[in-house]
Parts: sequence; C-alpha cells; structure tokens
Amino acid sequence: MRGGTKINYWNSDSMKALVTGASGFTGSYMVKNLLEHGYNVRVFVRPDSNISVLKDLPVEYSFGDLRHKNQVHEAVQGVDVVFHIAALYRSANVPDNVYWDINVKGTEHMLQAAVDAGVKRFLHCSTCGVHGHIKSPPANEDAPIQPEDVYQQSKYEGEKLTLRFYQEKGLPVTIVRPVGIYGPGDTRMLKLYSSVQKQRFLLFGSGEVLYHLTFVTDTVEGFRLAAENPAAIGQTFIIAGEHYTTLKDFAALVAKELGVPAPRWKLPVWPLEIAAYVCEKICVPLRVEPPIFPRRVHIFTHDRAFDISKAKAELGYTPRVNMQDGIHHTAEWYIEKGFLDKRTPS
Repeated sequence: MRGGTKINYWNSDSMKALVTGASGFTGSYMVKNLLEHGYNVRVFVRPDSNISVLKDLPVEYSFGDLRHKNQVHEAVQGVDVVFHIAALYRSANVPDNVYWDINVKGTEHMLQAAVDAGVKRFLHCSTCGVHGHIKSPPANEDAPIQPEDVYQQSKYEGEKLTLRFYQEKGLPVTIVRPVGIYGPGDTRMLKLYSSVQKQRFLLFGSGEVLYHLTFVTDTVEGFRLAAENPAAIGQTFIIAGEHYTTLKDFAALVAKELGVPAPRWKLPVWPLEIAAYVCEKICVPLRVEPPIFPRRVHIFTHDRAFDISKAKAELGYTPRVNMQDGIHHTAEWYIEKGFLDKRTPS
C-alpha cells in the first residue's frame, strides 16, 4: 500500500472524510488518496463547479458554498474527518472582501460545523506563503509570519481561527502549509513550461533565488498523515518536496526535459517590478486580470525554501517524487493534453 502500513489507531475503512475544494487540482488528488486508503469520501463542491475530475469515483456529493452556513453544516453531518482544502486563490480581479468571505468566514463556518457535528479530526490547508520572503532559508514552521498580499493574509487569518477552535472549543485540528504544488492536472506552471519550450523564458535578476515545490501526490500524502497522527493535533506542519533549487536551475531542468537549450538571457528585475505595479493599478479597479502584477514578480525576487524536518520526524512524511521526475510527469501531461508541442527527437 502506498504510504506504508495503516496506523492501527485509525481504521480508515470505517471513516467518512469530507473534502472541500474536491473539484480542484489538490482536492481531487486528496479524494483519490483517501479512497486508496479505504476512506468513504464525501465531497463539498459548488453547484457550478466542473466536477469532471471526480467522474467515476465512488464519492458522495454535497453541493454548496462555504459562505452559506446551512450548506456547510449539512455537508459535515455524519463526517469523521474534514480535509479543508477549498480556498479562493490569487486572482487580481476579485475584491479583497471576497478573500475574507471565503478564506476566513468560510473557514469559520466549516470549523463551527465540525464542532457541532463532533468531527474527530479537522485538517486545515494553509500555505507556506504566510511566511512571505524567507530571509534565512530554509524556513521551518517557527519562521516569522509576514504575509505580503490579501491571499496570504486571509490564509493566515484562517490559521488563527483554526487554532482558536482547538484552544477554545477542543476541536482536534492540524494545520498544513504546503509549498507550490505541481503535477499532472495543474496549469499554473504551464506558462513557464511553454515559454521555456519556445525559448522565450527570461530570467529577471540573478536567477539564484531559491525555488521549492511539492509534487501533488506527495502533498496529499502528507495531508493524510497529518490528519491521522494523534500527535499532530494542535500543530502546524510544512509539507514540501525533499529538495529545493534555484529558479535558474529549475528552468534548466524543464528545458532539458523538453529538449531545448537552457534559458540564458538575464534582465534587471526593476523594470518588471514597475510594469507590474502600473498594470495592477490600472487593471484591478476595472476588474480586469492584469498581464502581470507584483506578487507574480516575487518568483524572481523572493526565496522560497523550507525545512520539512518536523513533518518527516513526527508524521513519517517522505516525499517520493523527486524534482526531475515531477517535471517529467508534468511535461508528459501537458504534451498529452496538447498544451505543449511534442518533443523534437534528438
């Protein structure tokens, strides 16, 4: 069985899990992981969600919106463990208050419903982004919290709520902070892959900024281990890949996988920062997604490197997909779906 032997204190064959955000990239992999480990799974998805990724999976559906208390409470009834993955991700054409409504108030609704339903475990998915720029990499769970945008701020508020429900209401919670998640099914990295393949990828700055990712199957395995371990209650864990690299070297690995030369052009980062600032100021009030905005520039300026010692020691978490294999599997999916050109035979 993938992930090792089942833990004897937690009989997943008799457990019902609720997965929020189950129609999304990470959520759908979470559902598959739980099914593989014997859980009965209920998914909480919006009525207008594309649920094609859940097609043919033996799951129970609960349709609703995190902002509606009654729908949330209905979804949690009869559930043993909640995997709360749903969130509003970064989108520049969404008002700030919507992040609060979904990522904070929606999380509070889910936490209260879990208390009312007597849920045995509650796993809250946050983000390593709450640490902001890492000044002394690699960062562990005790590194300074310094969110830099409304998304990260809302995720940290969700963390604080989760711990409050543990401390004040006795809800057995665990918080996980994943780094960037990638793999087949995700298109957020497609632009990078495509620009590398077309030899248009530009490195702004030195390219030596640190870059850390987690392959999606490792991510959800870490989540499950955190939810099953009684020693994890009330704690926070960083979930990340075994190794990090520089952005320059990551782009070179992608280039090698796609059979093209490694990117070599480097430009100063400050013109990009100015352009991003101007684009955001013009586009956001018009509710138009800007072509580039400041937080996207952080990939060239902010170190992202994390220490997973705590998860390895206390959860038995062991990432199984190395970066090179993860890049390969992701590229294969992009090519299969027609997002990338087929490799040119050497």
